[in-house]
Amino acid sequence: MYTFKDYYNNEVKLSFDDHPFSLEPKHVWVVCRHKDKWLLTKHKGRGYEFPGGNVEEGENAKEAAIREVKEETGGNVEKIYYIGQYNVTGRNETVIKNVYFAKINQLIQQDTYYETEGPILLKKIPSNVRYNHLYSFIMKDGVLDYCMKQIRKTRLLARA
Repeated sequence: MYTFKDYYNNEVKLSFDDHPFSLEPKHVWVVCRHKDKWLLTKHKGRGYEFPGGNVEEGENAKEAAIREVKEETGGNVEKIYYIGQYNVTGRNETVIKNVYFAKINQLIQQDTYYETEGPILLKKIPSNVRYNHLYSFIMKDGVLDYCMKQIRKTRLLARA
């Protein structure tokens, strides 16, 4: 388990174990690949980030992850893998998120991308994301770094 502070100085606990904080998390975040590129979305208020959001009533976290990718990028998830889960303890609430890695086989143009401006494809995630104003705060803490290491360690990129 990794413990660190997020962009807003909240405590984050990240684990690559099977659902260590909740069997029914209410939030998801999906690290996506499409044709050898990273698939992000541009949130209207926060900037570039991987897709994610809330688990809606009647769906599980994996279903929410697939839906969020579709809504925010137009991406069709071919394969999705659970990576881990993290817990953010804020002043007013605790947020628990499942993190997934997804292979996207198709991007479909949509009339709306909801709260985002649609897909962003990047050959490489810049090493200075933490200091780059184009990127969301969600991309600026240890979750991204540790998840990328876990993706490489488990050879998920080879499957994408």
